Order: sequence, then structure tokens, then C-alpha cells
Amino acid sequence: MDFAHLALARDPHDRLGLHRTDDAWLDERWKDPDGRVLVVSGTRVRPRDGALEWLPTTEAPDGVRVLLGDRDGTTWWAVIVDASLAQEEQGQWFPLRGLLPFLSGDAISEAPLVFHALGLAEWLWVTRFCPRCGGGLVPRAAGHELTCEECGKPQFPRTDPAVIMLVAAGEPGSEDERCLLGRGPQWPEGRFSTLAGFCEPGETLEDAVRREVLEETGVVVGEVTYFGNQPWPLPSSLMVGFIGRALTEEIRLEDADVVEARWLTRGQMREEAEAGTLVLPGGVSISRSLVEHWYGGPLPGSW
Repeated sequence: MDFAHLALARDPHDRLGLHRTDDAWLDERWKDPDGRVLVVSGTRVRPRDGALEWLPTTEAPDGVRVLLGDRDGTTWWAVIVDASLAQEEQGQWFPLRGLLPFLSGDAISEAPLVFHALGLAEWLWVTRFCPRCGGGLVPRAAGHELTCEECGKPQFPRTDPAVIMLVAAGEPGSEDERCLLGRGPQWPEGRFSTLAGFCEPGETLEDAVRREVLEETGVVVGEVTYFGNQPWPLPSSLMVGFIGRALTEEIRLEDADVVEARWLTRGQMREEAEAGTLVLPGGVSISRSLVEHWYGGPLPGSW
């Protein structure tokens, strides 16, 4: 089966990390007429004609140049400009979540580049001052490092590990096997997804799965197996997917992050998805991959 979370990372680019501090090399590659640039205003991108717009370097505005890397002999960049441009043209510039519809079909191959660009843009946006002395920060290493102008301490992009899990109960593969889905407080009736949460300091990913499921639904999870991972810079996460086996099935909602949770058999899931009373996450999400992997095939409908 072609999982969506694998599609998002199926065509990774060579990030050319060893060249990020080579100013002469960077200048030479910038002058290459075949190079392409994604313009980011603050943390937003403006699509054109139903697709993301990659400009030649000669048409790129001034801003922070971010080297994304090489793919198929082309050097890819992002240029991060002031957020005022997106503010002046409201409705034309979208954050990453709003860009996901433009990263489907043939455009799915652009996802690693876009995630790279906007992950760094989000980091540069929120990292303004040195945490050691409060001094100002200046970008270095083609946008991948910030250095304090006062004490010289470097800062590097952070990635927050988050777990996302499908929890199953019953005999694996049987008609009575059930999976656990939850609904967040901001979601409309019928919209459900797999459970998820952030890993805490000093905690393994498997233990984070067990803790989050217990906190959100009261269900105790035993065995936890790795499924896959997906970059998710919203603003700085790596979603690590797991399959968990439930030791208990009683649902107790004591966490405000989940207002409704349900056990669903495959038959119930298919029937309600076809009727539109169960709306599952979109096809580019690892949550959708987890659900359809457990179900055994594609399901209709999505957010």
C-alpha cells in the first residue's frame, strides 16, 4: 500500500549541509539561472494559479536566503521577506496548513522542500533574541543557524517529537477488531482522528504513546510498535506514528484535548465514512495512513 506519510518523504532533496558556510559556493549557485526560489513572507507563501510558485533567482526579492538543497540537478532556495507583505495582501498568502491542498497529486514531491522552507521560516520568526544574554541574533549558514551579536552563542532549529497512534483492541484482523479515534473540542460533530501528543523530557516515544492515550481517554495501552514518521512543521514537529494494543477498553474523558472518543470496527468505519457521518483526516496526514493501514485499504471522505 502507498502510504501518504511515505509520499511526503519519498523524494527527499540533498540538503547540501557542507556548503552552507561556503559563501563563494553559495554565490555561484545563486547565479545559476536554473535555480528556483520559494518566497516566504514571515511564515506564509502565496500560491499562483492553483500551485506554489518557484521563481528564478533573478526574480527573487531581497531577504534572508535559505539554501534548501539540490534535487535533480536544480538548486532550490527560499527567500524569507518581511511579514508585512503578506499582511498587505491578506487572503493571498497562506500558512503551511493552508498550503496542504496545493501539495497533492504530482505536487506531493514538493512537500519536503516546502516543509524545509517553512520549518526554518517559523523558527526564524519566533527566535528573535539570545536565550543566554538577550542579545540580537543574525542568520548564518544559509539560514540554518542564528548567532548572538553579543555573546556569540549559536542557536539551531529545533524539532519537537510528537507521537501519533492508532490504538486497536480485539483479535488482530478479526471482524470484531476495533480502533480508537477521538474528536478535538474545536472540531465539528463527526470529525475524528487518531490520538496524538508531545513527548516529554526524559520520556521514550513508546511511553509517550501510553501516557497520552491514558490521559486523553483512560485506555491502558500495552504493546507499542513503530509505524513511520512524517515531518510536520506546524510549527516545528516531527510526527512519529505507532500502533498500540489496548489492555483496557473503558473510555474515560478527563482531558480537555478530547471531547469524544469511540471504538469502531472496520464495518462501522466503512459504513459511517460512506454515509459522511464519520469524517477522517486528509490523505497527506500520517493519521490517515494509520487509519487506512489498520482498515486495510482506502476510505471515502476526508477533512
